[in-house]
Amino acid sequence: MLKYICNSSAVVCDVIMNAPRHLFRIQCIGCVARFLGTPVQRVILTGGAHLQTPGSQHSNGQFLRSLHCSAVCSTSRPNQTEFEKAVEHSTQPKDKSLVTHDDLFERAARDSKTKADFNRVVEVFNKADIRRRGHVEFIYAALRKMPEFGVERDITVYNKLLDVFPKEVFVPQNFIQRMFNHYPRQQECGVQLLEQMENYGIIPNVETKVLLAQIFGEKSHPMRKFQRIMYWFPRFKHANPFPVPHVLPSDPVELARFSLTRIADDPDAKVTIYQYPSTDITERGEELTRPHIIGIQSPDQRSLLAKHNPCRPVYVEGPFPLWLRKTCVHYFLLRADPIPPEEKVEEDFDPEMIGPEQSLFYPQLVELDLERDMGDDQSFSVDDVEEGAVYAMCMSGQGDQATLSQWISGLQETCPILGQIPTVFRLESGPGELQTSSDAQQTPEQEVEIDPIIEEEPQRSQRVNQ
Repeated sequence: MLKYICNSSAVVCDVIMNAPRHLFRIQCIGCVARFLGTPVQRVILTGGAHLQTPGSQHSNGQFLRSLHCSAVCSTSRPNQTEFEKAVEHSTQPKDKSLVTHDDLFERAARDSKTKADFNRVVEVFNKADIRRRGHVEFIYAALRKMPEFGVERDITVYNKLLDVFPKEVFVPQNFIQRMFNHYPRQQECGVQLLEQMENYGIIPNVETKVLLAQIFGEKSHPMRKFQRIMYWFPRFKHANPFPVPHVLPSDPVELARFSLTRIADDPDAKVTIYQYPSTDITERGEELTRPHIIGIQSPDQRSLLAKHNPCRPVYVEGPFPLWLRKTCVHYFLLRADPIPPEEKVEEDFDPEMIGPEQSLFYPQLVELDLERDMGDDQSFSVDDVEEGAVYAMCMSGQGDQATLSQWISGLQETCPILGQIPTVFRLESGPGELQTSSDAQQTPEQEVEIDPIIEEEPQRSQRVNQ
């Protein structure tokens, strides 16, 4: 009898000690059953514990009241899109997280790459994990992908990337943390973001300052970078008197006009449109493309061309590149060789004459004996190097000889002497859109008349230096 009582006490103690574990097991089994859509009717404890479903047979006659499960376990997780699953997968710690984030942007922009798609990637990443794991790698990947989405000059997108950083986590609490560069990896990422803004000429705003103060504090390296940008950028924002617009004209005629006025040295130079771009159909049904031809010439260049010796040839040279931000255009020159010393004619004028081209205080002729140091090397001077005169410039859709011959024919209407001067073409291999000499040969059926020449009013020239 005593032995039976001891065994019963041992069983009771075992049940009492293992009760929490069994209850937790029952609750987990009930959650799984609810998740699968099958309710739990019976659970047998100790030894033969198993799950009883409505389709199974009852045994041992033992039933247990179903326990209450939390809503998180009982309700199934809402269906996630493929893109959200990719974001959640990318936030997990991996060795190649940078590649994962790059693939994330590629998946979001399969159809198009716009600002809305870029912002959607950032928003989904922020909602995927409240701790923002992998935010440094994500920001680096986003900075590389910004030019592809066309948001590299949008200040709101930079502020949205700064908002990815956790707030009030990287702020140093004492001078020792500030001295030892508290969270250096995150601070370097913030500085890199500001440097990219600086490279694209973007001035931070008040929202940028507030975000930096919340993320890194007032005495951090990103805040110092922000202060340097705000000190120098307003001073040099309008330093260039001839800025190049960020968005260039898409029309080739307007782009050629803008480019020629920038490289022209005379404000009185006139832009002339010799031919507009068009497409014609010949009698044989062939498609004939006529490129645009735009030239520029100043009154001084016309006067020099009128005085040119007809026995000496002029040269058409090019193409020469001209970069306008990320766009490269090409132009051609009509120039001549330097005048030989025996043919130079010096014009004598009275230095005492006072007229519209003379000044009493600043005469054109000044004879001064400038004394120089004996150690100065006067054997060569850049000012003594002479070059030939440039008579005109042009831009065309094709750089072949036939197209440039139409430009020379148009110049003969304003400078008739050009018909008596031999013209030599010195053309080099240009960009891919320029045709070769074999493609430029035209048949008599392909020869077309030149469009009426349109001369525009003189425009203020813009120099190339920025």
